[in-house]
Amino acid sequence: MDVSHITPENFIEEFINEDLKNGVYSKVQTRFPPEPNGYLHVGHVKAICIDFGIAEKYGGVCNLRFDDTNPIKEDEEYVDAIIEDIKWLGFKIDHVYFASDYFDVMHESAIKLIKMGKAYVCDLTPDEIREYRGTLTKPGKNSPYRDRSVEENLDLFQRMTAGEFETGSKVLRAKIDMASPNINMRDPILYRVLKAPHHRTGDKWCVYPMYDFAHPISDAAEGVTFSLCTLEFEDHRPLYDWPLKMLNWPDAPRQIEFARMNLSYTITSKRRCLRLVNDGLVSGWDDPRMATICGMRRRGYPAQALKEFVKLIGVSKANSVIDYSLLESCVRDHLNLHADRTMAVLRPLKVIVDNYPEGKVEEIAVPVNPNQPDSGSVNVLFSRELYIEREDFMENPPGKYFRLCPEKEVRLKSAYYVKFASLEKDENGEITAVHVTYDPESFGGETPDGRKVKGTLHWVSAAHCYDATVRLYDRLFNVENPSDETGVRDFTEHLNPDSMTVLEGCKITKDVLDAKPGDTFQFMRQGYFCVDKDSTPEHKVINRVVALKDSWAKQK
Repeated sequence: MDVSHITPENFIEEFINEDLKNGVYSKVQTRFPPEPNGYLHVGHVKAICIDFGIAEKYGGVCNLRFDDTNPIKEDEEYVDAIIEDIKWLGFKIDHVYFASDYFDVMHESAIKLIKMGKAYVCDLTPDEIREYRGTLTKPGKNSPYRDRSVEENLDLFQRMTAGEFETGSKVLRAKIDMASPNINMRDPILYRVLKAPHHRTGDKWCVYPMYDFAHPISDAAEGVTFSLCTLEFEDHRPLYDWPLKMLNWPDAPRQIEFARMNLSYTITSKRRCLRLVNDGLVSGWDDPRMATICGMRRRGYPAQALKEFVKLIGVSKANSVIDYSLLESCVRDHLNLHADRTMAVLRPLKVIVDNYPEGKVEEIAVPVNPNQPDSGSVNVLFSRELYIEREDFMENPPGKYFRLCPEKEVRLKSAYYVKFASLEKDENGEITAVHVTYDPESFGGETPDGRKVKGTLHWVSAAHCYDATVRLYDRLFNVENPSDETGVRDFTEHLNPDSMTVLEGCKITKDVLDAKPGDTFQFMRQGYFCVDKDSTPEHKVINRVVALKDSWAKQK
């Protein structure tokens, strides 16, 4: 394959170019092999982009293959969710396979290894196997069952397959080297007895292959040329190569490892994520605070922003922790270019323009997106009674307060200049309404005398707005490494109590009311927001995707 026109962008592509140039392989075929026992998270985005992106760049194929070798933990729910996530990210799935498609091939391969004297049935318990394996500084010792004859091993393995033995009572192990400096090569387990129905094969099997055996066999059977995986599998590479070499598999794949993505302020462990869900600490796997792909999608993170994030951090061999602010910056940059602008008031305070004619309504054109010149404008309605943000008025403001107050004139966005006139308060002294007067000659911010104001406020017409629920989301954890349980009982003590603030009675305009779940907007002066799936045609539930600025930077 001619790769002279392909400039490698990272070490993986350099290896691929070298192998293609030297004729080791004539094509590029990769795979993305998740286990269907949970939802994909932000770390998987990097692997997906690498696996599918490299295949796309070289005009090759990337298959989705589910590693369904542990039927106890797997479910079709996760299969469907993973497919949806990959398609949402914008990648084409060439084929969908399952490791279980190759169970017969794996079983036949195991029998071949037994006949070659390279595998044996072992009766040691899991604890005994760990004891016999040794340590990183001390060699292991042979199992007392290691020297069983080929005939005995074949008979025992056949009886394991037939279901004669109980779960966990026997395993099939590779016969390699119990003194190997690589502990993974000390007679690793290839198969175990597991009497559990499989979501695809039913009760056909009573034995299931281990991942380290199933993975290389599946790759080779599928025609994968480059098996791309994260760095923790580097020490497993000799074990990946071993069965393919023993079985003399033609055109065996090449395993290449890269650093996984670790993101600050997040938890991606399936066990811990499940704890958050089961304990009701989040609303589900797609809670917008979760680092799952479905959670980020629901929050309003654009797929393209996640892909740009992966591209920005690059591909390396060194593990590192990426600051969450970088991800938010990519989301913010993308939405700044593509999100429609609108005005919404989250904590409303009524404003009455005393000298504006009663019953009069004006249409005011507001640009949809100043970064998209062809996006045009949308008409918003202006009337005598408005809502502004409660924080945009102070009766006794500090010195550098430039919003509405008794001493200052302000501009209402795209409309008029207004001045304070009077207040209405309830029996508790709370402000219920602010009266102002407007300058009819100040429309659009231009006045005959050329005066300017420093404060510009967003607003909505009280008679032409709609109530909405707005959820202000923030980071789920308040420490950079919530997995570090030093000094605490468990990671849940690091939960951010302010990770979600729910506001009722927020005021939105007709364009937001008519939007569908997943649509995103910039609420002027507020941030970027997304319509949530909990919305109805009559009442919108809206998620804050990200603030206009990084508030966490100030806290560091």
